[in-house]
Amino acid sequence: MINGRARAFLRLLTVQGAWSFERMTGVGIGYAAEPLLEDLKSADPGRHAEAAVRSAEYFNSHPYLAGLALGALVRAEYDFVPGPQVARLRAALCSPLGALGDQLFWIGLVPAMMAMAIVGVVAGLGLWSLIAVVAVYNVVRLWTGMWALNTGLATGTRVGAAIGASWLPVAAGRAGLAAGGLIGLALPLSADWLLDGGSSRGVMLAVLTILGGLGLGWRLGPRITSVRFGLMAIGLAATLAWGLG
Repeated sequence: MINGRARAFLRLLTVQGAWSFERMTGVGIGYAAEPLLEDLKSADPGRHAEAAVRSAEYFNSHPYLAGLALGALVRAEYDFVPGPQVARLRAALCSPLGALGDQLFWIGLVPAMMAMAIVGVVAGLGLWSLIAVVAVYNVVRLWTGMWALNTGLATGTRVGAAIGASWLPVAAGRAGLAAGGLIGLALPLSADWLLDGGSSRGVMLAVLTILGGLGLGWRLGPRITSVRFGLMAIGLAATLAWGLG
């Protein structure tokens, strides 16, 4: 039989299925919270009723990190934290979880995986490259979701400090630069593969582009995202190709 934590995790995978303008992903969070709140029903039926209502109120964050909020809020209910404080915790988690998730996944991991797929195709791996990229992405996504739920349940109202001390802020801050580096590698290789069938010049362009881009990224810091890095890589590769032509 699947326990409450596993059921909550599976429901978190569909947290956006009940998305609405009024509550965003709030109803989805409430649906995922229900298996975790079952024990509270027998311990304190009144608190359970209040917690069930609170769990479905407005909430909006990155869906992959929503487990941090879900776990923390459920733990707060079992710790009998006053309702207004639980509501404030819920509101306070929206923006940071949204920003960290966007940086880690949309700005970092997604473009990085796309770049790796391109490099794999150029290297002759074909469909296996795409299969490997999809598999790696989903492993990271599922592991992150489980880590988020477990961390939230373990820390409750101390979830903010737990996030700050975890791997998440560091990974989110570096993900964009790493993705940009991979894009800088993939663009010249793929362009040379399409235009010239692949050559040593394409590899040299890729190496020079990624080194130049990483140098600028180190110099400019967070102002360089994967998108800006990719555009910069196109410019560097085009300049170098013209100069070497």
